[in-house]
Order: sequence, then structure tokens, then C-alpha cells
Amino acid sequence: MARHSDDEDVVVVEKHGSPVGPFLWGLAIGAGLALLLAPMSGEELRANLKKRGSQLKDLAAEKADELEELVAGGYEKARARVEAGLESAKQRVHEGREMAHEVVEAGRGAALTAREELEKRLADARESRRGARQAARGDEPGA
Repeated sequence: MARHSDDEDVVVVEKHGSPVGPFLWGLAIGAGLALLLAPMSGEELRANLKKRGSQLKDLAAEKADELEELVAGGYEKARARVEAGLESAKQRVHEGREMAHEVVEAGRGAALTAREELEKRLADARESRRGARQAARGDEPGA
């Protein structure tokens, strides 16, 4: 026999039967009471259910059409936004190409100007050198 002190918790497990039996009894009693207390006959109930089913079917079809229109409208809006974005991107690419072309042309012009300046300085330096050689030899320039 096990001893339990006052500080230990004790767990008691009780077994009961399956809950399916009482559920089925409740279901049977509820169905019987519903048949006894029903405000309309079975034929009227079936007609009413058929009418309501038809109404629900029509409502579902209407809502499906509305949803289809909503989705189609959303698709068209999204498509328009994408096309506008593409046009904007194409414009930016075109502007970028024009700017790059202008930069290349400006670079070519600057390179050509620098080359002409360098050739002029080189020609001046050669002329100075010839003049210095002629002066060193004692020759007169242009004689």
C-alpha cells in the first residue's frame, strides 16, 4: 500500500460508457417531437424547402455573377496599372539612352579638343627644340 503525504496531488480516473448511445437516444426523441409538433404537413414542408432551395440557387447565381464582374474589373485595373508601368519604364529607358548618347558625344568632343591641344603643344615643343638646336649650333633660324 502506497502512502500519500498531504503535499502530493492525487488524480482519480473514472470510466464512463461511450457518449454515442445517449446522443442517438436524444436524436430519436428530438425527431419524434419535431414530427408531433410540426406546423405544416410533409407535402407543405417539401414544397417550402423546394421554393427556398430555388431562391438560394438564384441568389447564389446572382452573387457568382457579381463576383465574376468584380474579378474581371480588378483584372482590367491591374492590367491598366501594369501597362502604365511598362510605358513609364520604356520612357525612362529612352531618356537614359539619350542621356548616355549625349555623354558619349560630350566625351568624344572633349577627347578631340584635348588631342588637338596636345598636338599643338607637341608642335610648339618641337619648334622650340629645333630653335634651341639651331641656337646651340650657332645657326640663325630661317637663314
